[in-house]
Amino acid sequence: MANINTNTRAQKMTFWERIYLPEIAKGLAATFKQALQPKMTRSYPEERFEPNGSYRGRPVLVLEESGERCVACGLCSRVCPALAIEVQAAETLTRDKERYPEKFEINMLRCIFCGFCEEVCPEEAIVMSKDYEMIYTNREDAILGKEKLLVPMAQLQDRLEYLRSHQYYEPSATA
Repeated sequence: MANINTNTRAQKMTFWERIYLPEIAKGLAATFKQALQPKMTRSYPEERFEPNGSYRGRPVLVLEESGERCVACGLCSRVCPALAIEVQAAETLTRDKERYPEKFEINMLRCIFCGFCEEVCPEEAIVMSKDYEMIYTNREDAILGKEKLLVPMAQLQDRLEYLRSHQYYEPSATA
């Protein structure tokens, strides 16, 4: 029965369909058409790429005038598929918040820039920045501590606006 199906299918094909020449010609035409389009190449060091608000670069912590937004809930470290984030909480009585991150580290060699940490954060404390130039000379330099991760809110404003316009929930208190 299998021979009958293949034979009937082969009989339905025309001569030109069996030799594939029209299809090869169509493919070559598409290739030449694309080759004649303007080039999208950048001369990188001279021409810098300026990403828009939806770009997911290096994850950073938001720094407000009153201090860091992070409340050390640890959701970012739990949701990270690469296990790149480490958070240790400490309690404080001097701030508005009960806890703050005593230690917050991101291993950038492990980070896969998925953005899950940003999505799960209830305080919008960790966001993906526009930074894409990351050079490390050794493994220790790739583990970024809190002092390297804190970025003023003014530098992250377009990303925060993008997140607010594309999320289904409103961020809590300090947003």
